[in-house]
Amino acid sequence: MQFSWFGIPSTLLLFTLGSSLMAVDTTRSLFDFAGADAVKEWQNINDGVMGGVSEGKFKITDNKTLEFFGTLSLENNGGFASVRTKARKLGLEKGDVLLVRVRGDGRKYSMNLHVPRPLVAFSYRSMIQTKKDEWIEVKLPLDKFQATSFGRQLRDAGPVDPQEVSGLGFLLGDKKAGPFKLEVEWVMVVRGGEGK
Repeated sequence: MQFSWFGIPSTLLLFTLGSSLMAVDTTRSLFDFAGADAVKEWQNINDGVMGGVSEGKFKITDNKTLEFFGTLSLENNGGFASVRTKARKLGLEKGDVLLVRVRGDGRKYSMNLHVPRPLVAFSYRSMIQTKKDEWIEVKLPLDKFQATSFGRQLRDAGPVDPQEVSGLGFLLGDKKAGPFKLEVEWVMVVRGGEGK
């Protein structure tokens, strides 16, 4: 006779518990900003590298979030500001989904994945449409990131190789001059998260 707990057959109970445990194991934190050294993992790269004059900065707030802020300028052929991690392997795999919690200003930002390639200004990009002053969680499947150089899509570059990704960041380049602010609470990875 099969054991049951509160009328639930043991096989169903084990399956349910196993599924719950598997779901917990599939999500891991990639970046948060609670640690004392969190600020050391990030850096700014703005259009000054091309002669532009946009100002983009970041700080770790008292609420343990990353705040990316500044002023976008279109002068001197500029027009972008970014914050990105310093190079290190992120341990991504095929089928992973990045999950990010952000609060923005209503502007459209991109998350960029950086890989070691000889092309200048090369990255894989996925867009994040923020809602003004509202926290949102955005799912960004790795297979939806598009190869770009200087913001232009490269159709023959192939898909991102997750094991090649050596950093990520946030970029504003919406061709709208003026102040901006994006706050990031965390970045997580959902393993095999496309169906979730």
